[in-house]
Amino acid sequence: MRAVSLPALRAMMAQDTAEVFIPCLTIAHPDLDAPILLAYNTEPVVRTAGTFLPYPFQINLPPQSDEETATVQLTVDNTDLAVNEKLRTLQGRPEVTLEVVLASSPNVVEAGPFPMQLQGIVADAGSIQGTLGQEDDIFSQQVPGVLYLPTNSPGLFL
Repeated sequence: MRAVSLPALRAMMAQDTAEVFIPCLTIAHPDLDAPILLAYNTEPVVRTAGTFLPYPFQINLPPQSDEETATVQLTVDNTDLAVNEKLRTLQGRPEVTLEVVLASSPNVVEAGPFPMQLQGIVADAGSIQGTLGQEDDIFSQQVPGVLYLPTNSPGLFL
């Protein structure tokens, strides 16, 4: 069970509310001078971590299924090219952290932080799309982790 603040709980349980839940996205990489701070909002969100700029983005969560590997898709608007220009110069995978806050208390994280890595970035004139995942993809690792061969385990091959 997730713990949320009392104002968030009241907003979730109310039939009508003036509270606004704001998803905040932080994109960090050692090559960036400062992290890219985005908020799915119409105005900047000032938090302790910095000022999150209003920027449209969408996160598509996967359906729950035992049959396939879940992937999270991120789509960021590419209309003014500001984020695209910063991401284009990076070598390696940027770290992406998603947090959800209330507009009335932006320093209280109601959901998250959810740290992930941005993988497989594709951009066109309208959007930047990528898959969010973990650094160590468990499904692409070799099992067993060590191969037992005569060269590294001669005692097994007598």
